[in-house]
Amino acid sequence: MNEATDPYCLRPGESLELLADHPWRRFVVLGDSVAQGLCEPVDGYSELQWADRIAAELRAVRPDLAYLNLGVSGLRTREILATQLEPALAFGADLALVVGGGNDAFPATYDADRVDRELTLMITTLQGAGADVMTLGMFDISYSPAVADWLRPGLRQRMRTLSDRTAAMADQLGTIHVQLTDHPLSTDPSLYSSDGRHGNARSDAVATAETLRAIGRRLKASAADRSSAHPGQR
Repeated sequence: MNEATDPYCLRPGESLELLADHPWRRFVVLGDSVAQGLCEPVDGYSELQWADRIAAELRAVRPDLAYLNLGVSGLRTREILATQLEPALAFGADLALVVGGGNDAFPATYDADRVDRELTLMITTLQGAGADVMTLGMFDISYSPAVADWLRPGLRQRMRTLSDRTAAMADQLGTIHVQLTDHPLSTDPSLYSSDGRHGNARSDAVATAETLRAIGRRLKASAADRSSAHPGQR
């Protein structure tokens, strides 16, 4: 199997259909290694990491799209907030991707309330500056074959807590939410890289497809809202 035949990846022409006439011109990414991209190669799949690929797909519709990726591997949410929010605001983005909490949830010291507060502050500040914000429920890394068996139960519970709380936050704040934790492939060990903490190129390809589909749903809903507000306009 390769990306062209993978049923979970983008179909030919699907991206342009999903993103047709999207309004965004400045895209910023805040986060940890998931945002930065540590994509382990897989034969038959693009080596362009997730966030870079989203930018490339957006640029296919708007070639003048400006893109800034601030992601740094290993950061916890408090560090993302402290080091990336200010430059993201200075960039003047109208679309932002905020990814965080995975490094917080990996150890048993995970403080879910604190992570929620820090993610909420980043999201609402970016929204207040005029950006549409995307959030993420991550693939469940506890299924990686490189994770020690004794770590799996606790890690799985913490990843589920992070995912559920991020989804609830996304619903409350109105973000474009990408839910990968419940994806059929989340439990597939072949989706994860050999380091036990990240996805591989197939993971990034699947995440790209799910992200663009979430964006497409938002664009379709926005168009429907505009149509209902102005029924006589075409």
